[in-house]
Amino acid sequence: MPNKMILGCMVIGLAALSIPLGALVAEEVDYTKMTPEELAEYLIFEAGGFKLDQEVQEGGTARQRMVQDEIQNTCSSIGGVRPDMETLLEVSKQARETIVYPEEGIQLGDWKRGRDLAWSGYGFRIGHRMDDHENNDVGGNCYNCHQIGTDRTGGSIGPSLVGYGRIRGDSEAIKKYTYDVIYNSHSAFPCTNMPRFGPSGYLDQQSIADIMAYLLDPESPVNQ
Repeated sequence: MPNKMILGCMVIGLAALSIPLGALVAEEVDYTKMTPEELAEYLIFEAGGFKLDQEVQEGGTARQRMVQDEIQNTCSSIGGVRPDMETLLEVSKQARETIVYPEEGIQLGDWKRGRDLAWSGYGFRIGHRMDDHENNDVGGNCYNCHQIGTDRTGGSIGPSLVGYGRIRGDSEAIKKYTYDVIYNSHSAFPCTNMPRFGPSGYLDQQSIADIMAYLLDPESPVNQ
């Protein structure tokens, strides 16, 4: 995205957050001389545009959620240039070390629940109206990046998952690969845009099993 577009988005964001545009000037900060990365860091952590002390549902505060971990920092510091192979291999290695497998082995769950999870972005918002996770399951938000079925439109950031199981089958190797990618996508695709659902705690093992069933079960509409 061109720098001017990024700056424009930031100005819109400031307006949405009810931050006076003159606030930056009052602090004698010339944000026009900042890189997009520097401006984003300033607006998030220093300009007072976010309530960083808010508690978040997974524990901790909004500030802690916004601090990058090692993998995020590595993948964000490459300046849009593809990292070298050594870096990619190290990111993949670190990601594989985070994967925790079910004690009873990798099993497929309920594809109908998996369908609901794949088409839901519910859960873990920051704000005064916290999500009720006792009555509503945390979704995988898969549709935001993938085309999953033929009856609804999904995203195009990631590859289409239509016919996922029909094309690949449901061997133990495919189950393990699918589990690994959902649990920590960087294990197979280092520095990908896909969230790491397992290490973040956003999806538990049962939810991963259900989404896997939606992708792999022959009865699932994904494979019709």
